[in-house]
Amino acid sequence: MAQRGGSAEAAELARCIRIAARGYGWLEKTLWGLRKQEAGWIGAEIANTNGTHDLGPLQINSWWVPRIARLIGRSEHQVRHWLRYDACFNVEAARWIFISGLEATGDYWKAIGTYHSPTAWRQRAYATKVATHMRVRFGPKVFAATGIDAPR
Repeated sequence: MAQRGGSAEAAELARCIRIAARGYGWLEKTLWGLRKQEAGWIGAEIANTNGTHDLGPLQINSWWVPRIARLIGRSEHQVRHWLRYDACFNVEAARWIFISGLEATGDYWKAIGTYHSPTAWRQRAYATKVATHMRVRFGPKVFAATGIDAPR
């Protein structure tokens, strides 16, 4: 198991994010923003007050486990394990959740927000935090080249 926050874990997450972005700079920046906000680690399993758990580096909520398991034809136990311990599987799941939200809403920032919560006010607050992380990492003009407006 990787050490929380170790350089080997950071390098592995960077590799996984590059792979999951599939060459799309805006998507790579999005995944970095989500990763910074979620701040999980390989092996993480954080209990939530509603009985679910947030798993791995991008803190995939365990609510997603049955759906992902059905989608890929694997057991829930195996999916949960991969979400915790396989950085690239975790990042790919985060990508899928975000892209699904983007396809469903047609709105970049709403998709960021739905990654976190179905509740509108929580979505707005979360999107603002992710945008801040993206600005810090990539500079104040992070959204200029994408045509994406920062959340209001």
